[in-house]
Amino acid sequence: MSAARAARREVVADLSRFLRFRSVSAGPGQAGDLGRCAQWLAGRLRRSGLADTRLVPTGGGPPMVIGHSADRPGRPHLLVYGHYDVQPAPRDGWRTDPFTAVVSNGNLVGRGAADNKGPIMAHVAALTAVIRSAGQLPLNVSCVFDGEEEIGSPHLRAALFRHRHELAADVAVVSDTRILGPDRPALVYALRGSITFEIEVRGQPRDVHSGAFGGAVHNPAHALADLLSSFHGPDNRVAVAGFYDGVRVPVPAERRRMRTHGPTDAQLRSSAGGRPLWGMAGPTAYERTTLLPALNVISLRSGDHRVTAIPGRASAIVNVRVAAGQDPAAVVEALRGHIAATLPTTVRATLRVVSSTGPAETMPGHPAMRVAAQAYRHGFGRSPVLLRSGGTIPAVSLMRDILGIPVVLLGFTLPDAGIHGPNEQLNLEVFWRSVDTCIWFLHGLARPSRA
Repeated sequence: MSAARAARREVVADLSRFLRFRSVSAGPGQAGDLGRCAQWLAGRLRRSGLADTRLVPTGGGPPMVIGHSADRPGRPHLLVYGHYDVQPAPRDGWRTDPFTAVVSNGNLVGRGAADNKGPIMAHVAALTAVIRSAGQLPLNVSCVFDGEEEIGSPHLRAALFRHRHELAADVAVVSDTRILGPDRPALVYALRGSITFEIEVRGQPRDVHSGAFGGAVHNPAHALADLLSSFHGPDNRVAVAGFYDGVRVPVPAERRRMRTHGPTDAQLRSSAGGRPLWGMAGPTAYERTTLLPALNVISLRSGDHRVTAIPGRASAIVNVRVAAGQDPAAVVEALRGHIAATLPTTVRATLRVVSSTGPAETMPGHPAMRVAAQAYRHGFGRSPVLLRSGGTIPAVSLMRDILGIPVVLLGFTLPDAGIHGPNEQLNLEVFWRSVDTCIWFLHGLARPSRA
């Protein structure tokens, strides 16, 4: 730990440089920034002691950064995953330049500070400290840093498959989840899956004059609105036959633990902005956002407000969060069936899947999860709370499916970090605890009894 403490000023300087890169994966024109960010990160990994580090083309997206430590035959193999891309950062609401790191009230402020450049640097700082103090790592470590996580990691599946032999680890760690507070670590053991799809409703072959045809032809925008409304019933449940098929019911002990340690309805309401919550009666809001699937309309598009015409087509982007036990393909088929049964013959519709990721779980009793819990106890001074998350991390399911390894979600982000919003921040005291936790995790996995 002394090596990590001695390097704190250096680590903050490196993280500040990391945050300067405008590595926004959404939208055109960012390839240069993403490439420069990947090059810098690869250089920082080499400087930490992972000499075998390179940029790997993904076949259309920004490069992946893959690095390996010196080979330790017979030792366990850990895979560290993170993402160096960030969300866009429009200046509205920011008190400072989003891509110039600023220390304010014990926080490092900047886009990507919490999601996910700060957590990446916690692992890199831990690797550096252990190598500097001991001369080598106590186990084999590989790193994979993705440049497209914020847009669903579209090239990650193929890249992991191509490099599956060199990435054949025993366990992976991902630090892209939240903890409950500065001294309240949380070990997430389950994620929901995610399906994003586009529905397009088509009417006449072209836009037609609303004066000449209004009241005589079916407006695709109206038909789309009716279809979207039909997805939920008056009880706020999703009214699609088969939508809830396969949902795994938790054992009573897990549900009691969730109600004891998970956020209350009041806390979730406050986090969401304070307006009254919505959803089916019975389950708590936390249960609805973790144990059950959900369907949400993300965006709508139709026509041109400058022209008084009935549009020939209308479209919507819809996201479904898939619960544990569900098959995303079966959910998509249920939605196709609902659309076919609901849509009138005056219009036609297509459903196009944009992205699909299955749910993922690593049970708390897994040996690597026990090591993670012990690492939190050393790093934060108390045992972590076990939580489910309603979010989705595509890499978790992909590493499970392609590499066949369990994934530990060793999160460090505070609830008020402002990820994806203005003034995103990283609490520096929590960051140093995170570095210590990563060091303890490395040593814990390396013990012969854990191999």
